[in-house]
Amino acid sequence: MTVLSTNDEGKYLLDVEGEQIGIVTEVDADAQVAFVEPEPGLAEAWVQSFGYGDADEDDIKVPADAVETVTDSEIRVAKDL
Repeated sequence: MTVLSTNDEGKYLLDVEGEQIGIVTEVDADAQVAFVEPEPGLAEAWVQSFGYGDADEDDIKVPADAVETVTDSEIRVAKDL
């Protein structure tokens, strides 16, 4: 199982086909859930890339059990959300 941490904030979330879904705005490490902004604007993406963001009400919740791989710059899900 993949373990999510606050170090994953600011990474891009990709689907099973490698298409970008959005950017991780916040990680709840206790609940093992990543919150993803599906269509970040340029300024928001820049802020998130430095890990200075918060989840919004329109963010997608991605549980750790849906994550296939985590790299330095991306999180890839194992199935469609």
